[in-house]
Amino acid sequence: MNFRTLKQLSELAGDRGCSLGQLMLDEQCLESGEDREAVYGQMHEYYQIMKEAVRQGVSTGAVSKSGLTGGDARRMHGYRAADEPLLGEHAALAMTYALAVSEVNASMGRIIATPTAGSCGIIPGVLISCQERFGWNDERMVYGLFASGAIGYVIANNSFISGAEGGCQAEVGSAIGMAAGALVDIRGGTPAQAIHAVGLALKNTLGLICDPVAGLVEIPCIVRNGFGAITALGAADMALAGVRSVIPSDEVVQVMLEVGSAMPESLRETAGGGLAQTPTGRRITRELQENS
Repeated sequence: MNFRTLKQLSELAGDRGCSLGQLMLDEQCLESGEDREAVYGQMHEYYQIMKEAVRQGVSTGAVSKSGLTGGDARRMHGYRAADEPLLGEHAALAMTYALAVSEVNASMGRIIATPTAGSCGIIPGVLISCQERFGWNDERMVYGLFASGAIGYVIANNSFISGAEGGCQAEVGSAIGMAAGALVDIRGGTPAQAIHAVGLALKNTLGLICDPVAGLVEIPCIVRNGFGAITALGAADMALAGVRSVIPSDEVVQVMLEVGSAMPESLRETAGGGLAQTPTGRRITRELQENS
């Protein structure tokens, strides 16, 4: 890749007069040696899998193998249809779809890890709900996935995207930043605005621990995906309105690395602390072990 930082990504797109998504497609073709049709086609296929996961999660109420989670996306979908959500219908839909994909993941269904399985609901939740809202075609959304990939590439190479390494800020936080930047790119914001959206999003998740109850990617992971979709929408709106990340986004990524490195091992996906070690968390773990 011809960029290593978010600033370089923004400047390169600006110099070429293209979106982040278009730039990433070009860069991916150069790196892989494949033609545009093949690279684009693969990402298009990924997007169809995301849409199917949303459909499955909402329509079937996917229940996890452990039985701990499932059906929350359907509950949100029903609530949204029957009442006026406090969030507003569009943000509630993004939350619903993010929950749906996360529940499909927990039920061992087919998802796209964006950037990880634990954070797989945020990007599809945001992008697919916005596609339905604004009537965007699939091509536009696929370029959005390329934009999110470019952002994720920078974060992964300068910090981390693994909860075991840097806590949930590295998984859910990265996904929120990727979704926010991609959404700005899709809506026609400038590359600089897209990068500000990343910084705004990441700042709101710094220090988020990874504390899965019983070591499963279910509690609290699924609801964090739902809330993450809302944060991504907020960060994108701020950036499109002209709000800037006063601390440059690359510096925010560096802080995420520092915070994650300083985080105790018990709060990095080990189930050794946080919600996993509450009385209820320990009871659930014992019951699952006894029934296994």
